[in-house]
Amino acid sequence: MLDIAAELHRWCEEERDFAVATVVAVSGSAPRQPGAALAVDAGGEAVGSVSGGCVEGAVYELCQEAMESGRSVLQQFGYSDEDAFAVGLTCGGVIDILVTPVRTGTDAYSMYAGAVAAAAGGRAVALTRVVEGPEELLGGAMFVPADGQASGTLGGSAALDDGAAAQTRALLDAGRTATVETGTEGGPPGAGGRGAAGDGDPLCGPTVTLLVESSAPRPRMLVFGAIDFASALARTGAFLGYRVTVCDARPVFATEARFPDADEVVVEWPHRYLDSQELDARTVVCVLTHDVKFDVPLLERALRLPIAYVGAMGSRRTHLARLEQLREAGVSDAELARLHSPIGLDLGARTPEETALSIAAEIVAVRHGGTGVPLTGAHTPIHREPGSAGRGARGLGEVA
Repeated sequence: MLDIAAELHRWCEEERDFAVATVVAVSGSAPRQPGAALAVDAGGEAVGSVSGGCVEGAVYELCQEAMESGRSVLQQFGYSDEDAFAVGLTCGGVIDILVTPVRTGTDAYSMYAGAVAAAAGGRAVALTRVVEGPEELLGGAMFVPADGQASGTLGGSAALDDGAAAQTRALLDAGRTATVETGTEGGPPGAGGRGAAGDGDPLCGPTVTLLVESSAPRPRMLVFGAIDFASALARTGAFLGYRVTVCDARPVFATEARFPDADEVVVEWPHRYLDSQELDARTVVCVLTHDVKFDVPLLERALRLPIAYVGAMGSRRTHLARLEQLREAGVSDAELARLHSPIGLDLGARTPEETALSIAAEIVAVRHGGTGVPLTGAHTPIHREPGSAGRGARGLGEVA
């Protein structure tokens, strides 16, 4: 839902009633991931998408029905081999969609209005909703800002709200969207299974599945080395949704005129600039200087940070020499294993633009657990199961 926050913020300012349909789970191949949303207002205007067109018509009707009934509904869509004309996904996957009415004059409306206003304003926020569990809780929602108190309620106990808020903040800190499970009493899910009302551990209650949507500022790409390859990479990083910084200690090269696609150009020794920054788990660092006096102190620090990616440019000979220099500086083998060097995938790249594409492709593969092999002839899934990387989350995806 937060992927269409700007439009919904406008609707809330105009005090429109609307219903929002959100992808809450994906199985197999599907065009949109959890968090993708389609909203329909009382006048029939629609924004967003949940399937790229496959089931939009049916979801549009569900939104209109939800506005009339005032009740949330969970609907599953998949491909039907028996009926080629049935509503479903032509890609063969299955998606679960939660449709929630949002009506003016209610506490829920105020909560949703606050969430979309914060997300539209670029602030780090998360929206948590009950997507599976006891029927009376379905659609219960909570808004959790990074810098304030949670508002709204999931409709159960205070313990459920407190436990959900804690889980939500953990995912928001990582800038991730995921489904998580908890008990209706706020503890681990009970043994009665998902949605088993009255079963399971009486201390924890029946299991409730929550969709936590995170809306965080753009992830950062730090490019060190003001060279022509950096200009191409800044352009590619901006295209992928990163907030790009180019840093170099040489003022004659580190100029805004040379890097028009970067969000900022910094003249500073690379390791000192890195030390001054607060970075999160989505940050990528690309070291293009291939100069020992810059590379070694910079990589020594970068490889010890809990960030998503560290890559360094250079020949294989440069790479081997750099590894020895880093070992002499005290970098462990486990830390060195995090280094992507020589940087990028083997695309046969020659130009700065092709090299930038190679680096970006490796970053995307690392981010989503891709193999980097051609899809032709491969037996790997095209649309990977979000969250296969773990932390116990089901249906994991990310918001840039």
